[in-house]
Amino acid sequence: MVTLSTVRALSLVICPTLAKIHRFTDLASRIAAGALHDSDERCDAPKCHPETRVAVQDEIYTWIVHGDQDPEPAQKTLPVKIKWVTGPGGTGKTAIMGSVADTCKQDGVLAVTFFFSSYASLDRRTKKLFIPTLAYQLAQHLPQLKDPVAQALRDNPLLFKKNLRVQMEALILTPLRQVEVDPKAPGVVLIDGLDECEAEQYFDSHVSSRAPESTERTKDEDQLEILRVLREAAMDPAFPFRIVIASRPERVFREFFKNENYKSSFAPPLILDEKYNPEADIALFLQSKFDEIRRRYNLGLSWPSPKVLATLLNQSSGQFIYAATVIRYITTARHGNPQTLVDQVLEVKPAIPGTNPFSHLDAFYTHILQSTSNPILSVKWLWMINGVLPSGWYPFSSALTLPAAFVNLLLQANTGDPEYVLGDLHSLINVPPSDDMETPYRPYHKTLYDFLGSEDRCGPMYVDDVRCGEFLCSRFFEICTREYTIHH
Repeated sequence: MVTLSTVRALSLVICPTLAKIHRFTDLASRIAAGALHDSDERCDAPKCHPETRVAVQDEIYTWIVHGDQDPEPAQKTLPVKIKWVTGPGGTGKTAIMGSVADTCKQDGVLAVTFFFSSYASLDRRTKKLFIPTLAYQLAQHLPQLKDPVAQALRDNPLLFKKNLRVQMEALILTPLRQVEVDPKAPGVVLIDGLDECEAEQYFDSHVSSRAPESTERTKDEDQLEILRVLREAAMDPAFPFRIVIASRPERVFREFFKNENYKSSFAPPLILDEKYNPEADIALFLQSKFDEIRRRYNLGLSWPSPKVLATLLNQSSGQFIYAATVIRYITTARHGNPQTLVDQVLEVKPAIPGTNPFSHLDAFYTHILQSTSNPILSVKWLWMINGVLPSGWYPFSSALTLPAAFVNLLLQANTGDPEYVLGDLHSLINVPPSDDMETPYRPYHKTLYDFLGSEDRCGPMYVDDVRCGEFLCSRFFEICTREYTIHH
């Protein structure tokens, strides 16, 4: 027989447990799930082709597991837990970081990840969910952290509204101090694409509603805030993990990692340059992909010729994105057989030959866009899909998270416009089938918008904010006029 005292005793045990479960579930709802390296959102994310970028991956993985070998005496006084991986756009940073994360998972090395992306869901484009996402993964890997993390959320329900430093202290550092974690067990926090973290804007509620004033922040400020919080965490004795940060070599990162006050706490940066022989890896990638095309179309064993491969390798200028775009162009083009398409690629030359490593990529982007029925309209669609115009204005910031079918309803003037406008751009952007009501558009790489955003690089194909704005306004006006006519 169950007595009242028994019920009360059970409630004293069960209720706190349920409360902790609720708090941890609340945390799960506040993370950027798409930023995890193995998320469904990243199912098509680039990974290193087999047998490529091996030296780079090995160097990063060895550092994660063993740290720096034979550090200088001056470095021994401070923990060296942060490594910067950097290189220009198109050098394969995201593919490398994704492959390293896979290796860590395969080998049982604790790996907490956050893959920023300016062309993904909004959660992956700002700092808002950065710390909660790291804390959730750590608690999943180290279950003893769940109770302290849940307690932190119970003690401060407004924690998600606090700055990154407060969140890092409450959700990660304080819980780590309360549990036992083997400091010798390898573990890593992998942060990719931090240069793609966009500024989060705040609005002053004390200002008159007639004249709202935003507290303008730049993306550099938010990126620097993340860098500082990560360094402070790495310096804390309770934080046993190493941190790898991958980004382009933009000014905020160069200055931070070269800061004389910080340098002794950083491992030597890994710069993706000729040292790692990208040409050999690109050659392997091209040969493997051409072998697949050759088998699919029953082409001769000598196709393509060594001369063709050598030319494409030279034109890649060490940029993996050029080789990847060439392969997508050949495999997704609506017209032409593989040999004809290869010949077209070889005929594309920069208007002004020079030493710019992106000159062949720019020429190829231009060729692809000019192959469409209406290049300027195609560029306007690409900017609307991006949601952010060349100046950084957000007229349509949710476009990358909306189903492509919904974006089509807004942008198309006539049924069939998406195929007319984007049908020849499958090498630049993932275009869902017309009957797909859920999948959004996905540009393949940020270098496309680097190109489109520079008048010097894309020349006559450049479309500025004014023309994009006029296009969007005309679409809204036409939709409103049509709906008014229908209902009146």
